Amino acid sequence: MEVKSITKYVRISAFKAREVTREIQGRQAGEALDILKFSPKKAAALVSKTLKSAIANAENNNNLNPGNLWVKEAVVGEGPTLKRFQPKARGSAGPIRKRTSHIRIIVSDQVPTKVAEAAEAKLKRAEKKAPQKEDKE
Repeated sequence: MEVKSITKYVRISAFKAREVTREIQGRQAGEALDILKFSPKKAAALVSKTLKSAIANAENNNNLNPGNLWVKEAVVGEGPTLKRFQPKARGSAGPIRKRTSHIRIIVSDQVPTKVAEAAEAKLKRAEKKAPQKEDKE
């Protein structure tokens, strides 16, 4: 079962927040929280808050075990931009764009297909390499 959590109008640019969400996609929820806990970026705290909310939603609303949850999807979309102006030389004005973003995290109790496929591919590569080494010796 999939459970999602959305945080809207967060005062960070989507470009900066996406850097953090790429790290946690396809990982177990507990492992993702550990990664976010030790990340020095501002976005890590905001994404962590959203992930904790998604885990709490899964636990309380759907009776899912938090230990079995995986981060299926972690997406950061652009929100509205606050437009401000700063005085510049000779009476002109320079634009300042204060960007916002929306963070959406989906957790699932099933292993994501990408993770499962990657694990299978890794096993196949290991099996292919093993017979080649035996033939050489």
